[in-house]
Amino acid sequence: MKLFKNTFLSATLTGLLLAASWPTYGFPLLIFIAFIPLLMAEQNIRVSGTQKKLRVWANAYWAFLIWNLITTWWLINADLFGMLFANLVNTLLMSLLFLLYHSIAKRVNQILSLIFLITLWICFEKLHLIWDFSWPWLNLGNVFSDYPQWVQWYEFTGTFGGTLWIWIANAFGFYALVQNLSRKTAQFILIISIPLVLSLWMYTTYHSTGKTKEVIVLQPNVDPYKEKYAIPNLEVARGLLQQTDSLITPNTEYILAPETVLAQNLPFGNFEYSEVRSLLRDYIYLHPKAQFLWGIDSYDLVYDSKEVTPSSNFVRDNLWVNNYNAALFINRNPAYQKYLKSKLVVGIENLPYKPILEPLIGNLMIDLGGTISTKTTQKERSVFTGDDGTKVAPVICYESVYGEYVTGYVKNNAQFLAIITNDAWWSDTQGHKQHLSLAQLRAIETRRDIARSANTGISAFINQKGDIISRTQYNEKTALRGLVHLNDVKTFYVRFGDYIAYAALPVMIVLFLFGITRRKKSPSYYWPR
Repeated sequence: MKLFKNTFLSATLTGLLLAASWPTYGFPLLIFIAFIPLLMAEQNIRVSGTQKKLRVWANAYWAFLIWNLITTWWLINADLFGMLFANLVNTLLMSLLFLLYHSIAKRVNQILSLIFLITLWICFEKLHLIWDFSWPWLNLGNVFSDYPQWVQWYEFTGTFGGTLWIWIANAFGFYALVQNLSRKTAQFILIISIPLVLSLWMYTTYHSTGKTKEVIVLQPNVDPYKEKYAIPNLEVARGLLQQTDSLITPNTEYILAPETVLAQNLPFGNFEYSEVRSLLRDYIYLHPKAQFLWGIDSYDLVYDSKEVTPSSNFVRDNLWVNNYNAALFINRNPAYQKYLKSKLVVGIENLPYKPILEPLIGNLMIDLGGTISTKTTQKERSVFTGDDGTKVAPVICYESVYGEYVTGYVKNNAQFLAIITNDAWWSDTQGHKQHLSLAQLRAIETRRDIARSANTGISAFINQKGDIISRTQYNEKTALRGLVHLNDVKTFYVRFGDYIAYAALPVMIVLFLFGITRRKKSPSYYWPR
């Protein structure tokens, strides 16, 4: 089509449409046509002259660079190198996917090549959820996070259902344009509207279930760059309890404070005898129902090489240290419960593929204050047990971006999700707003209420439908009280996880092997004349 003859403008349009659809400023309906200009550009290049691969890659890189930079430029507030690495490398990976699609599209018919692209993209998104360079922020299913009414069926599919929906719409729209099938407009509208109508029906008919618990979420609003790591833990704890005093009632049972709010490194073994522990014991004596779920920066020393793990940090001969970003749960029980954050931020909390890279480049970690070292994780998702047997999931910061990961808490019988985070690194940008909105998807997938405590915004309560019931503002010292429902039902997605991605992998492999064994087709085979 003449409209898409200028491939550079087509690629630019794709990048802008993707960015304009993204939360929390965009409108996600645009994403159902966002890839069509880039697909048309690839098609035009495929039937054109020389340097086809280079042109396809360059156009794709430009489109995805626009999308990445507009949506996640705010990473620069934490670290310039981290922002450049995340955006440039993620853009490169996306563009290479498109180049691989181009190679297969030259050998098979249009429908098979589009199915290959869809399954390839889904597998790429799954890779971004599990490998050491994990960065799933721009996984397509996340685009609806600000519109939870549109994707209530995520309780069955997770975000991969959204990715599949988006790609089916784009592929169908592109195919109809290529084949000049103007009569397919109605079918294109149905592809978008049927899942949407189904979701709206689910939204109106679903009601939060389970008995309720009263929760307070604290927002201390401490500057992590200048103040956080200089304030003694005891002073921090006193300040948090003063905030709690303004809202606590005889019915309050859970008091949440942000990730690493106790920031002065303290060995786990010493916490039981610390002044903070004594202060909290005294508070519980005055408020017997009170139970604390707080974040802490902690560590353990390791002297036995047999106990060293890949994430242990070497100090000197016969001495290693395990550093933790952890959650503590403290109530009337003499022993406290703990959980170690296990989905770590790349370059800040872990060095990817440390056994391979550290001998080559050293401990190249980004300094955001506190301890500059790889954090030690745990295999299982711990669930904290309250005085009356209530189960709460301690989800720490970045972990709330991972759908199947969060289901691990629910499989271990978590009845509501407690997210503790520190969103101050990105200043007042889209970063902390997008992070909050992604939590809305976790509520739908698991049908669990969420209580969210953020250091400097946004703290919130989210219901089982993904609605934000109440919230704070950014950059204010405050606290919020609300109710959470306790749900014991495990959704289809909780039980089966990212099955769409697992199903996509063999399909992608078969189509790839089929494609590379075929001869290249003449342009008339895939481009109607």
